[in-house]
Amino acid sequence: MAHVSAAERRPQLIKAAIDLMAREGVAAGSTRAIAAELGVAQATVHYTFGTKEDLYRAVIEHLTQGLVDQVRQSAPADAGFEETVGVLASALWRTVRDEPRSYQLLTELTMFALRSPHLREALEVHNLGVMSVTASLVADAAERTGQQLAQPAQLIARFFLAGFDGLMQQRLTLPDDEAELSCLQALISSTVALARGRVEMVAVPRDLAAGNLSST
Repeated sequence: MAHVSAAERRPQLIKAAIDLMAREGVAAGSTRAIAAELGVAQATVHYTFGTKEDLYRAVIEHLTQGLVDQVRQSAPADAGFEETVGVLASALWRTVRDEPRSYQLLTELTMFALRSPHLREALEVHNLGVMSVTASLVADAAERTGQQLAQPAQLIARFFLAGFDGLMQQRLTLPDDEAELSCLQALISSTVALARGRVEMVAVPRDLAAGNLSST
């Protein structure tokens, strides 16, 4: 049998892990099961990635990069600021509709990573990367269209992603095409309004801002 290098085997194992866990869940993603999915020895997984957590980290990175690339490719070159935000948000939403298993797997991996010290750092890097890309797209759209941002691009990105994550969770648990479209349009409008300074910023209660909420 011809030798396959680790560099060649890496994308094969990532795909096998995604196929298996998207079909059966993260709990089923043992190195033994992933190896069997590809038809290789379990030792091949450890030789290529070291640990199961390192393979999971690669899966998170692969899924995220694929989604980000699709959104970047949809960015219009000559649209206004509001239309650009709408196109980017709609493109991202299409990935949720077209690839629900990828988002469900990312959600499961997120919950898994929160309880894994080794993966928690990777999760933070993943989230910071998504936020940075989103902020960059907002800033680029503003610069290209001459839109003066009333809030930092990072804050606008965080606001949009918080709303989008909520919509995505609803899509996975309680799908409703008509309601989702209305909510997506509302999120786009709210994001544009925040960027243009048309949203009144309400002061956060001091206890909440300081993280000192106590039960009553």
